[in-house]
Amino acid sequence: MQLIRELYMYRTMTASLVKKDLKGRYKGSVLGFLWTFINPLLQLGVYTLVFQVILKNPMPNYYMHLFVALVPWIFFSSSLTTGSKAVLGQANMLKKIYFPREVLPLSYTLSSFVNMVLSFIVIFAVYIISPLKMHLPPLIMLPVVMLIQLVLVAGVTMITSSLTVYLRDLEHIMSILNMAWMYLSPVVYPIDYIPEKYMMLYLINPMSPVIIAYRDILYYGNFPEPKIILLALCESLIIFFAGILIFGKLKRHFAEEL
Repeated sequence: MQLIRELYMYRTMTASLVKKDLKGRYKGSVLGFLWTFINPLLQLGVYTLVFQVILKNPMPNYYMHLFVALVPWIFFSSSLTTGSKAVLGQANMLKKIYFPREVLPLSYTLSSFVNMVLSFIVIFAVYIISPLKMHLPPLIMLPVVMLIQLVLVAGVTMITSSLTVYLRDLEHIMSILNMAWMYLSPVVYPIDYIPEKYMMLYLINPMSPVIIAYRDILYYGNFPEPKIILLALCESLIIFFAGILIFGKLKRHFAEEL
């Protein structure tokens, strides 16, 4: 409760850091904020070329099947890569003023979340040229899935950003982990590719039920199964509270390590 009160007191600081991160993300680049939309489109083009044109994936409208999972994945992968530097990147601020240290990973998570929400504009725009029909009723579940993923990413960012202060090599390891984690999640392939006997083990990966839910809503036009939503929520909450505990233990000596 004390942490919640402190975070509420410093909500203006959190908002300022979110704005600063959003403005500085593409600062100095020619296209600036347009990279928010261009980046997922370029990644979509590369993966579509590899998996549909070269490897000849038979799935109809594969690019949409990929895109509705790729945008959420980019949001999650940010917690493993750039999110791991959320504390390290603010070393001077940590040494000079007091504030709840949780503000740093949470503000980074929120700025990345805003970035993902804006990227969904591109998904809906691609739907205009796609033969797929958008089913409106399941879209009411989209904000629910987004909030569940927000909780998950906040937890992962707190874990990675606090551990990186003590283990600087973790920053480089995360890039490798990010690549492996992507192929262990149903981003570039459907969940049907996983044998039934390994399904329970596969769903332990917290991104698996999240991506399944996104794909059910945006690609198949169905409401996600309640058990998938419940599983995604439970796993996200577990990781979130683990992140709070780990961050709370490690933040005491941030100033000394930095």
